[in-house]
Amino acid sequence: MKGIRLLALIGAVLALGLVAGCGDDDDGGGGGGGGDQAAEGGGDTIKVGFLSDCEGAFGSFFEPTASGFNQALIDKAGAKPASKKPSEGVTGATVAGKQIQIVGYGCSDGTADKAIEETRRLVEQEGADILVGPLSGDEGIAVANYAKDHPDKTFINGIAGAQDATLKVQAPNFFRYHPDGAQWSAGLGDYAYNELGWKRAAIIGDDYSFPYTSLAGFVAEYCAIGGKITKRIWAPLGEKDYSSYISQIPDDVDGLYVGIGGSGLINFVKQYKQQRGEVDTDRMMGNVFWDDPLVLKEVGNDLVGGTTSAMTAADSDDPDVTAYIDRLRKSYGKELAGLGPSVFTYGYYTAGQALIKGLEAVNGDISDQKKLQAALAKVRLSGDEAPYGDVRLDENHQAISDVFLKRIVKDKTGDGVADVATFRRIPEVNQTFGGFFTAEAPPPDRNNPTCEKRQPPPWVGKAEEVSFGT
Repeated sequence: MKGIRLLALIGAVLALGLVAGCGDDDDGGGGGGGGDQAAEGGGDTIKVGFLSDCEGAFGSFFEPTASGFNQALIDKAGAKPASKKPSEGVTGATVAGKQIQIVGYGCSDGTADKAIEETRRLVEQEGADILVGPLSGDEGIAVANYAKDHPDKTFINGIAGAQDATLKVQAPNFFRYHPDGAQWSAGLGDYAYNELGWKRAAIIGDDYSFPYTSLAGFVAEYCAIGGKITKRIWAPLGEKDYSSYISQIPDDVDGLYVGIGGSGLINFVKQYKQQRGEVDTDRMMGNVFWDDPLVLKEVGNDLVGGTTSAMTAADSDDPDVTAYIDRLRKSYGKELAGLGPSVFTYGYYTAGQALIKGLEAVNGDISDQKKLQAALAKVRLSGDEAPYGDVRLDENHQAISDVFLKRIVKDKTGDGVADVATFRRIPEVNQTFGGFFTAEAPPPDRNNPTCEKRQPPPWVGKAEEVSFGT
């Protein structure tokens, strides 16, 4: 697996000039999407705003997310990259004879306030008809609530994974074409309890909505089978010194689920080793960040043997996956193509694919966005539109799709970076976990869901064993 180095220092100048694309220009956003302004919803131009993080704990994912979204336009709308730097935009994107103009690549920092500031700029000042984004959990909830107040605009989530954005907010004009954080954790509780023999476990995560959701999926499944959660530890997002939180991890547990992400995970792993010795991956697993190519480049060898899960499988040899990576390589080079299996790149890719498919369904006419929104609700992605597995939406506009369990393994490709071996597939995971999560239930937070033994999710004991590659 190929990847670019994630610098551990938050706010530093990131590899490949990742931050430069969002910049501090007067317009507050990145480049791309030139062209004359057209009347809102009319004329021959469809104006799209892009929103991701170029600052904070997830700032290094800005260019990868832009590459995923742009690649969908390149694949299905005839666009061409403006340069090898994704945030500099694309040219020539059209659908049904209408020009797609990216009015800006908005820069957020993982916080709801910044995400709404950029959303307002893109929608209210730059005139975006459609917004694609954001990246992080609190941002997603904020944008979904903003969407409710702007029914004449359409919002397609980027990769923000907090459950509330769809299950609780239920904005009719907000769509998420990827699993939420709890769905991404499907299968891990079953594996921890029945395969690894964890009867008592602790969890640690960043103290905000996405890790709450991510760990909620593990807790709901693990406890339903009979496992016990004896400690929940929460550290501030962007924390640099995890020593006091590591000291809270109990010794009398069989395992630890880690929900720390971005640059924080790199700091956590290094400090864990300093404080407690080598990472015992038989007694530790983690969420989607564990096998992200950026993280593997930095600390992957320390995580060898560890288990994680998400909607992508980096070792997949499916022809649609291979072709997807090859197209990214042609557009943006080897380094960014190596990030194709990242949920950050891929989530924005499926968002872009869904957008094009929805626009095609209304022949590019967005004069009445309710028609576009009705079309988007019916969009299903398959084949090269969603190479890691089919995607369809539930009644809350939340994706139902497959999830893969993966193990971090020693370098198999000779690039010195740990690799991934997928070993299990959980088919068609839905947001409710078979009824665990509802709009009326308490949202995932520091204490919820409670740890209760009950009827397990329908996939427990029924996962499909898989193996890709050599």
